Amino acid sequence: GLKGGAPTSGPGGSNGPTFTYTFRGDPHAMFAEFFDGRNPFDTFFVQRNGDDEDGDDTFTTFHVGGFGSVGFPRGRGGPEGTCRKQDPPVLYDLKVSLEEIYSGCTKKMKISHKRLNPDGKTVRNEDKILTIEVKRGWKEGTKITFPKEGDQTPNNIPADVVFVLKDKPHGVFRREGSDIVYPAKISLREALCGCTVNTPTLDGRTIPMVFKDVLKPGVKRRIPGEGLPYPRTPDQRGDLIIEFEVKFPDRIPPSSKTLLEQILPV
Repeated sequence: GLKGGAPTSGPGGSNGPTFTYTFRGDPHAMFAEFFDGRNPFDTFFVQRNGDDEDGDDTFTTFHVGGFGSVGFPRGRGGPEGTCRKQDPPVLYDLKVSLEEIYSGCTKKMKISHKRLNPDGKTVRNEDKILTIEVKRGWKEGTKITFPKEGDQTPNNIPADVVFVLKDKPHGVFRREGSDIVYPAKISLREALCGCTVNTPTLDGRTIPMVFKDVLKPGVKRRIPGEGLPYPRTPDQRGDLIIEFEVKFPDRIPPSSKTLLEQILPV
């Protein structure tokens, strides 16, 4: 602000007192405050792209429709510049098997992206290996983000690279959250009279399950703790669900029909 406003005697002496003011503030701050943070001279002092001979990096290039490239002062305080925006995330599927979710695994993903050269204007293609530690029990849809690993240009902030976990189709099981479903195909006779189902597990074991009651199509039975690990508590696991598919015969001999009519309830 303005300080030291006391009157002092000037060289004129009899011509009256003169006043001396000493300014001790920040002229840039006062200028910015007076013009509400705007620089009224920006439109007069912009530079054309390529006209800056000393390579002053305080100018970022952006495109104005119909007028080519114009240099805009972005301020020395921030290297990214106020005009730059980050590109939208780049999404990739990360396919994993149920066995990999069961045990956890390490995936190495190779990406190719553009990187800015030291001159700050040209770019080069560069390969990079991204390492992903897949945790036990991770659910489908889990996202793993690598910040700013997308293409880099003089005028952008690189996008984040995001991998989205996807379950590979399995030849035996179907996943339902932390449970796994085993479709057990049984005959009509087994469904009515009882049977033993040798149930496989993800870690290669076989659990014989004996059923003596009538098993209707679509009915389910659970084996607790034989599913996938829970993501937050991997020492605990979901269930293995046996889902019964009853195979009906294509035809029945007449003699068998008569017998079935006598045995089966209406």
